[in-house]
Amino acid sequence: MPPEDDKLAQPYDLSEIVQKVRARTPARLLAGRSGAAYRTTTQLELREAHAAARDAVRAELNLVPDLGDDFVRRWNLFEVSSRATSKEEYVLRPDLGRRLNDASRAELPGRCATGCDLQVTIGDGLSVSAVAAQVPRLLPLLCEGASARGWTVGQTFVIRYCRVGILNQIGELLNPKVVVLLIGERPGLATAESLSAYMAYQPKVADSDANRNLISNVHARGVSPELAARRILNLAAAMMEAGTSGSQLREELPPSVG
Repeated sequence: MPPEDDKLAQPYDLSEIVQKVRARTPARLLAGRSGAAYRTTTQLELREAHAAARDAVRAELNLVPDLGDDFVRRWNLFEVSSRATSKEEYVLRPDLGRRLNDASRAELPGRCATGCDLQVTIGDGLSVSAVAAQVPRLLPLLCEGASARGWTVGQTFVIRYCRVGILNQIGELLNPKVVVLLIGERPGLATAESLSAYMAYQPKVADSDANRNLISNVHARGVSPELAARRILNLAAAMMEAGTSGSQLREELPPSVG
């Protein structure tokens, strides 16, 4: 690589505004080039990010290795499954990930309290890496914050091969006021560890995306678990007060969020 071609990679050669832009986003903006292509280092970073994204999608969830033995014991976590029977089938058949299998439907009412104010559920989704990275910090904040508000909180459980629509069935089986589904987002080339929180007020099987609210991008360079917990709890409170969720309910951000 000619020395003059490497200049753009040096922060001290960038204008102040360009440095500020690059500092605010993980996107590969103004990364420089070698001829008509990215530099070798940028190409290698892209290949590494792509590999991490593929691994996150294909990885199988394993409770103790991914979340830790102490965490699983503390929250008494157990696992159920959607109708998908393998990761391959899950990827090819999204519809199967939106419904619990028969064994899970029979098991949940016997292991979880019904009629609680808040039901938190964990789904592997499209990134087991996101679940492993974010849930151990986020779940305690949610449950402690809900208890501080005087809410009853249901038994948290984990769903293998989970799609977002499965929270509708959870609503019908357990009848909570608000269901929160913490689920791994589809990985991008910026991070494979981004978690989403999908929420709905008294969801039913016939409900659609319009009946849900979403807080996304929970990861190290996005929404912190602490801020995510505050937003989730505030939004759940608004749902309970309004008696609805989705497109009819606008999230009011905490005062510190610009």
